[in-house]
Amino acid sequence: MTDPETLTEKVQAAIAGDREAWNWLVERYAPLVMGVASRYRLRAEDAADVSQGVWLKLVEHLDDIREPLALPGWIVTTTSREALRVLQSRQRTVEVDPQIGHMLEAPSDARSLDDELLRDERHHALREGLRELRPQHRDLLVLLLEDPPLSYDAISRKLGIPVGSIGPTRARCLEALRRTAALRSLLPVSDAALRR
Repeated sequence: MTDPETLTEKVQAAIAGDREAWNWLVERYAPLVMGVASRYRLRAEDAADVSQGVWLKLVEHLDDIREPLALPGWIVTTTSREALRVLQSRQRTVEVDPQIGHMLEAPSDARSLDDELLRDERHHALREGLRELRPQHRDLLVLLLEDPPLSYDAISRKLGIPVGSIGPTRARCLEALRRTAALRSLLPVSDAALRR
């Protein structure tokens, strides 16, 4: 995990035109880009196109970054969008065997793949968001998600908090979770999200 101060310094230096800082960002986050792209089961050349598209978009919007800590979430979202764009463009083409004039194998069901990837991305973001919370908030949310559900009395005993404060504390915990960098990465991302 990258130190927040280091990330902030590198982003600011890259904005100022520091080539070494830009190279550091690419080197640091290239595995993230390729990891997200790999979930889409792209061919190697398509994954390379996705990566190139992500870095091009970052260069175009580097000056817009106001919240450097949101950069990893922006990269995940932008990579996903680029991968989906590549998949959609691939679906528009029909591969035909030139010798027999028939269509080759029909493309796999990209919609179910998209749904699966989005679900995985949400689960990953939720786990990362929980890690960003204070332990007390994380513990309460985890207990509230137990299956089968625990009673408020059981949660109260486990955490040593009054039953009457579980609901209001839960609301504060969920709000804190929504504000984590990991969960903000799931929100509809526009370049404005980097300015927060």
